Amino acid sequence: MFGFCCKRLQLLVPSCSIAVDSGFHYHCFQITSFSSRSLSGAEIDKPQHEKGRSFTVSYFINSFGFSPELALFLSKKHKIQFESPEKPDSVIKLLKHYGLNGTHVSEIAKKRPHLFLFNAEKTLLPKLEFFSSFGVSGTALARLLCMNPKILTLSLERSLRPCYDLTKTLRIPDEKLAYFFSDFRRTSLERLCIVARNIPVLIAHDVPQTSFPLWVSFYFRALSFDSEKVKTNVDKVISMGFHPSSATFMKALFVISVTDTSKWEQKMEFYRKWGLTEDDVLLAFRKSPLFMSFSEKIISSKMDFYVNTMGWQPSDVAGCPDVLTYSLEKRIIPRCSVIRLLQLEGLIAKEDVSIITFLKKSEKWFLERFVIKYQEQVPELLSILQGKN
Repeated sequence: MFGFCCKRLQLLVPSCSIAVDSGFHYHCFQITSFSSRSLSGAEIDKPQHEKGRSFTVSYFINSFGFSPELALFLSKKHKIQFESPEKPDSVIKLLKHYGLNGTHVSEIAKKRPHLFLFNAEKTLLPKLEFFSSFGVSGTALARLLCMNPKILTLSLERSLRPCYDLTKTLRIPDEKLAYFFSDFRRTSLERLCIVARNIPVLIAHDVPQTSFPLWVSFYFRALSFDSEKVKTNVDKVISMGFHPSSATFMKALFVISVTDTSKWEQKMEFYRKWGLTEDDVLLAFRKSPLFMSFSEKIISSKMDFYVNTMGWQPSDVAGCPDVLTYSLEKRIIPRCSVIRLLQLEGLIAKEDVSIITFLKKSEKWFLERFVIKYQEQVPELLSILQGKN
């Protein structure tokens, strides 16, 4: 029993090494830590709070690899002051024991340095054990804590357990929980209760429960409003021509939920300036509801390329709005440049290729169909596709 306790203590207090003889009597505690370094005369003369600040900044630099500027900034911004290395050392060791590496730990420290003041055994260990109990460990745990380290500040009994229990009623499988809880908004018990109350609204309108997996962010957000608003939004989406069982219904519900009347009109005006009619915009919205949630700045650059460089009509874009979802620099310009060069070389005819098809297809498909096939005639195709020309 004593040997078990020793191992537990050694896990949580890495600066302690315990020597145990065959009779289970300990000989000594050997303390070696950051604080054992000798202080210069200048440090001894500093006021106590400045010594603490200096130690904290040095700890940030040495333990997390922060630059001196970042270390000082974080210590001041979060009012963090380590009195000794014992607590942060024990937190680091505990996190690494659960599969996190140095990069993960540094990322967590950058976002939530207060966590390294917590009691590792009493406060953090029970929560990590809880996550492990439903399969969130190793890489999944690291991803969760790096994206949402705030989750470790929540009460296990008053927040985490009740949230987990609610996920069972929301039909969220355990293998999706790490991703689900990586968004701090989904660790709010109050918000989860609101979402749970709104599911019957969708079911009453014949929306299949399989069509709104709640670990997908925008489905969850669409149901994060009071029930009357959700009912109103559902009716509005249906009136715009979306069938409740369609794959696009929930995406449309999300866009309508987060877009008030003034924002909707602003977006309509933006597309009118590009020559689209209201019918064009509604057609695009029905095909790809996220069309109305795109950044105007990003869409402007893509519309400019399609209309002014490729010679499309604005209505052509509205007819296949998915082309606005692709990266201009990584996909649209390189692929279109390859196709234009092949057409100029007389190797393919304009009517033989559909821009929608070659933009939607996989990288492997495009490479085999338009680069490898014509590489002997046009050696620079691969460089163009890779953005080197």
